[in-house]
Amino acid sequence: MKLIVGLGNPGKKYEKTRHNVGFLMLDQLHDNLSNHGINDWELSKKFNALISGCVINNEKVILIKPMTFMNKSGEAVQNIGHFYKMHQKDIIIVHDDKDIPLGKIKFQENRGAAGHNGIKSIIEHIGTQDFWRVRIGIASENKKKMSDTIKFVLGKFGILEKKKLQNSINEAIEKIMVVVS
Repeated sequence: MKLIVGLGNPGKKYEKTRHNVGFLMLDQLHDNLSNHGINDWELSKKFNALISGCVINNEKVILIKPMTFMNKSGEAVQNIGHFYKMHQKDIIIVHDDKDIPLGKIKFQENRGAAGHNGIKSIIEHIGTQDFWRVRIGIASENKKKMSDTIKFVLGKFGILEKKKLQNSINEAIEKIMVVVS
């Protein structure tokens, strides 16, 4: 069983912001898995998350988007992980990273939070940093644009940025599918 978690913030206000890259990627992965019979997104009050799933090569794959807001993402991950008796090595977290240039991704395991509050929350709640992470770069070439971190990560992508982002999302999905398959 694999648990793929996209980090973001719920609500229209945050929908297409840089901080919601995890949600954006999971939405596209969900669309790509339609040929595997993936379920529609369903709000689970028990886990406070949108959940969907399917089976790929006899392995159950669960997609979740925590509805707890970024800084409390660990609550949903912990609850779902315990419910399904998941090993942390079967958890893949997808999130934005302002330290990686837009258009680049890093697929890593057993890394610290590096200042990302969603990752801090997950490490706190599951008691380890030993899980997979797909870090999708959102950093701007214009460093002045990033001087106010909160304003930057809660800002929306420009037209030219969207193409680079799409390439990152496609690459991230390819890497996740290799792990899942």
